Amino acid sequence: MGAGMSSDAGPEGVSGGGGSPTGLGTLPEGCVAEIMLRLEPAEICRLARLCRTFCGAASADLVWETKLPRNYRYLLGKASGEDKSEGRRLSKKEIFALLCRRNAFGGANMVRAYRFPFPFHRLALISSSNCCSDKNIMRISPEFCLEKKRGLICMWISSKALSITGIGDRRYWNFIPTAESRFQTVAYLHQIWWLEVRGEVEFCFPEGTYSLYFRLHLGRATKRLGRRVCSPEHIHGWDVKPVRFTLSTSDGQLAQSKCYLDEPGSWIHYHVGDFVSRSSDAPTGVKFSMTQIDCTHTKGGLCVDSVLICPQGFVGPPTASYPLL
Repeated sequence: MGAGMSSDAGPEGVSGGGGSPTGLGTLPEGCVAEIMLRLEPAEICRLARLCRTFCGAASADLVWETKLPRNYRYLLGKASGEDKSEGRRLSKKEIFALLCRRNAFGGANMVRAYRFPFPFHRLALISSSNCCSDKNIMRISPEFCLEKKRGLICMWISSKALSITGIGDRRYWNFIPTAESRFQTVAYLHQIWWLEVRGEVEFCFPEGTYSLYFRLHLGRATKRLGRRVCSPEHIHGWDVKPVRFTLSTSDGQLAQSKCYLDEPGSWIHYHVGDFVSRSSDAPTGVKFSMTQIDCTHTKGGLCVDSVLICPQGFVGPPTASYPLL
């Protein structure tokens, strides 16, 4: 009986015979919206293609408001750089889509990318408001986006936003361009005795548990004849003593870890620790560091790309590939 009814109904639920129309298109839009409240965003978008009723229900504010974090107005203000009241002019579905994009915040300074090689000290900072659509822009500001399934956020902090000991001396460090970074540039260590990389961020994280990672790479990757080649030059000292990672938050949470850096030629997320955001209305300050300060030996050949803060379990094993969003 059910199979016969489905075969007789058209795409909008109009019966093939002379009877009253039946099918998905005749369902009340409110009932469809109630069903969509229990689905994930990707599933809602797929159902919206079925018919006009489902499409209308999939655009309802009551559906998408449940997919947004409680502090979505704060996130919208960070993403747009405008007053939080601007969020009232957008539908909840539009707000969700905007927050799922890459959103720079914290000044949103960017650097225009030129053909390489070139002197980095001659790069001019330009305002993101004038150039966000330019494809030749090297982003250096922190970025965040909404993680679609749990309503938490992912955040990336560029190596240019970190405090690196000796970064101003080209005998030790240099910024090099690469397409393997979302920021289009990484900090490359030639050789140093005292390795110290620190950073901090203050943000109203949606409530949940987050993990913090350093994205590192041993060796300098280049392309030769269209193939990726990793140069082992300068790689030394990482098997003598482990690198120490630390994490602390403004509400007293602490985490520490240490490990030897290995696997040259691969980008690896090194797990620093986890922290819990207990309130999305209060900013949480997060400080993190990576150190190897045993001055009995030198170390080098390390690329520092960025720091990733993401929902717990988002990245997977430390050797997982870099997630593209």
